Amino acid sequence: MSLLFNQKNNLCDGGVQLLRSQCRSVVMEAPSYLRLLFLLLFVLRIDMYVGGTEDLMGFILMFPFLSAEDKEKQRALIVQKATSRYFPVYEKVLKDHGQDFLVGNSFSWADVHLLEAILMVEEKKSDVLSSFPQLQAFKRRISSIPTIKKFLEPGSQRKPVPDDKYVETVRRVLRMYYDIKAN
Repeated sequence: MSLLFNQKNNLCDGGVQLLRSQCRSVVMEAPSYLRLLFLLLFVLRIDMYVGGTEDLMGFILMFPFLSAEDKEKQRALIVQKATSRYFPVYEKVLKDHGQDFLVGNSFSWADVHLLEAILMVEEKKSDVLSSFPQLQAFKRRISSIPTIKKFLEPGSQRKPVPDDKYVETVRRVLRMYYDIKAN
């Protein structure tokens, strides 16, 4: 399994690479049963793809707390990272295995996480997927799943984009009286 998102390699044993994804380390001893090994690889792929979207979302989560000047810099950074580092990986994965979902042919947390990352980046630049036809099709497929479709409709439980009132409340509650700077 190659390091898709330039993660740091914690351990390489017999060709199996165990990765550090942010603050978590996954240390597993692979069982000798092929069926369980396949399941392990399935779970590790999901974890790897979710790790990539978490990294991308990390650039977006602090966005509402930035100054107006820093927001423009961060917006450009978010779009640049998404289009040059993250989205090309997902585009290739979807194209190479030809399935409807990221891992195998079943809906997983990785699919939900990627859809949310796409929607978050589209809030910063609406045509960000214009160069990624596989991701456009993926977004359409996942968004048409009845429960996801209902969740994305106006009036659902989906939280809106944080506004100034939200930022002020968070700063007051968490006593964040300092300025956050862009990366």
